[in-house]
Amino acid sequence: MQQEENYLAQSISQVDADACYDEGVKRLLANKSILAVIMKECVPEYRGCTVREIAEKYIEDEPQIGAVGVDADETNRNISATIHGANTEDVTLTEGTIRYDVRFYATAPSEDGLIGLILNVEAQNRYNAGYPLLKRAIYYCSRMISAQYGTEFTKGEYGKIKKVYSIWVCMNPPKNRRNTITQYSIQEKHIIGEAVEQVRNYDLMSAVMICLGDEDDKNYGGLLKFLEVLLSEEKSPETKKEILETEFDVPMTQTLESEVRRMCNLSQGVMEKGVAKGIGIGEERGENKATLNAIRNVMNSFKVSADAAMDALHIPEADRAKYRAMLQS
Repeated sequence: MQQEENYLAQSISQVDADACYDEGVKRLLANKSILAVIMKECVPEYRGCTVREIAEKYIEDEPQIGAVGVDADETNRNISATIHGANTEDVTLTEGTIRYDVRFYATAPSEDGLIGLILNVEAQNRYNAGYPLLKRAIYYCSRMISAQYGTEFTKGEYGKIKKVYSIWVCMNPPKNRRNTITQYSIQEKHIIGEAVEQVRNYDLMSAVMICLGDEDDKNYGGLLKFLEVLLSEEKSPETKKEILETEFDVPMTQTLESEVRRMCNLSQGVMEKGVAKGIGIGEERGENKATLNAIRNVMNSFKVSADAAMDALHIPEADRAKYRAMLQS
């Protein structure tokens, strides 16, 4: 019983550590300098901009269009070097609650002047979550569009709808997706005739799947390397700082450096707790195997039943069903 309680405590502690680590990842991804690198690679509207321009000029800090608050009718009006959109919620009475990791507003240059965008960045540790992850990303895009009703437009003002991006950073994708970046969006396809619509009238949502991978892959580099380094559980804060500053020109501000160190400490804690849990499970399995062998030896040597053997070995009643099942397997 004491052993079971210890394993339960370890499991709860591991869950807490994992939750803290996940929160650390989200806080790191919400930094403007980090978002700017992601946006330059994944959002075509910023291809001609520098990372510094995106971070300092285009990620919105205006109070009226700051990061989204608790529901679709409110905005978070805090202004800082971090987008305070982590775990924001988009709530409707009929559709329930959606929790976004990071969600924020930005402007982007275009031929007609600045345009408005709404972006969502998600950190995903499990790619195979029992459903197609891409469908969830598309659903997030759809909700970010429908949630604009009443805030960005009303009634027949559909021309005011802002384009949305949902960008997913997948840290443990399947092998066939490692070191890939794939975008899914609405495109015009001519079925009969060649009628042409202005792109801005239908190009309103894009889901981007960033799947990290191994260093020895031919595609490893650019944004994939940037995020792998940033989110690595093995690289030290000093190594991360050097690579981010020298290779990607990301200024290591005091805030960003503290977040990097915090996440490194959290990842170390997660690994240590995982190792401790694994050792505990190994010890339990070792004890189970030794006890099972002892039961079998008594049964074979004295030609007695399993219950008689467990009586002789003083096996607790609470454990006997487990050993009966093991004997039959």
